[in-house]
Amino acid sequence: MRLSRRSAIEIKTPGQFALMRQAGLVVARTLRVVAAAVEPGISTAELDAIAARQIREAGALPSFLGYHGYPATICTSVNDQVVHAIPRGDVRLAAGDIISIDAGAIVGGWHGDAAVTVPVGVVPDQVTALIEACEQALRNGLAAAVAGNRLSDVSHAVQRSVRGSGRYAIVPDYTGHFIGSQMHMEPAVPNYGRPGRGPVLAEGMALAIEPMLTLGGADTDLLDDGWTVVTADGSLAAHFEHTVAITADGPWVLTAEDGSASLDRSGGAAGTPAHRDS
Repeated sequence: MRLSRRSAIEIKTPGQFALMRQAGLVVARTLRVVAAAVEPGISTAELDAIAARQIREAGALPSFLGYHGYPATICTSVNDQVVHAIPRGDVRLAAGDIISIDAGAIVGGWHGDAAVTVPVGVVPDQVTALIEACEQALRNGLAAAVAGNRLSDVSHAVQRSVRGSGRYAIVPDYTGHFIGSQMHMEPAVPNYGRPGRGPVLAEGMALAIEPMLTLGGADTDLLDDGWTVVTADGSLAAHFEHTVAITADGPWVLTAEDGSASLDRSGGAAGTPAHRDS
């Protein structure tokens, strides 16, 4: 590991990226297994137990457990909960709910972090559209994570995607982040902004991009547990996240199982190379 003299952003070696890729694959597989277990009647604590088992059996450590006192392995944010909701035995999913599942893992001291939002059974079309808009915004942000771009180019790509998808609010107070030897590293990665600003992205950097959208307003409240963030107006929220490495071959999505499947598929980043695992 070294720090860029110009930006003090951590620059990873290929070996360190390899460890982050291992952590990212643990996260990807954990999210896949947990998402497959989502069904009416299951508790969020049961989902947490599944995630804990997946991460430990892979030989990794959970990033979230004990982080600033956080008491669980994953975050399980249901309906109007935007992020950071604590899994609980008395919170059982019902048909028509949506749930954001956020997971992190550590391998050899290096982190991977990702999140998905999934429906519980059938949901209304407008809720499906919200989930799809959030995931597409993530894809567009990932596609902009190219060496030579500036940080706000990623933010602007997310914002432009959201604005092109419909009347969704971007939650402004919670952002993505750089990542590596720590889970949350500076600078923040907002989900909105004008292009051409902030640090220049360079090979060896890694960031976690995570748009959060709502069907209503952008304001949020923090619950008394000190963790759970909810929409102030009670509207539904969606959240997606991936960890992406900046490489000479383009964005390498460390928390996507094939390394590139979550890049923008709309043609908005035509000509941008995507790193694929050999």
